[in-house]
Amino acid sequence: MWKPSAILMLGIAVVMLSPAFWAQSKLPSSSLPAGPMQAKANTACLECHDAPIIAQQRLSKAAWTKEVDKMVKWGALVDAADRDALIEYLSVNFGTDKAPYVPARSSAAKGKH
Repeated sequence: MWKPSAILMLGIAVVMLSPAFWAQSKLPSSSLPAGPMQAKANTACLECHDAPIIAQQRLSKAAWTKEVDKMVKWGALVDAADRDALIEYLSVNFGTDKAPYVPARSSAAKGKH
């Protein structure tokens, strides 16, 4: 016989495995800058990371190359034909020459004393 706690845990697992659950928990694709590789970046990067994790990076092209290659080894879905263009997209949009990332605040009242 199933215990109520086991049924609850099974229900939570089913919900968390649902693509709809994860789609709602991600930031919209518009969080990454528009460009020819935005869709590829969404597929390769936002599968595991929220957009602000990428947006806060300020890496050189060499560092983005190492990062993309590392993520591919860890399972990111990047076709070999798209690799260089994805690195270029990330380097242009999140390179060392960009202003520091400033996260959106969830409330105007935060930080006021």
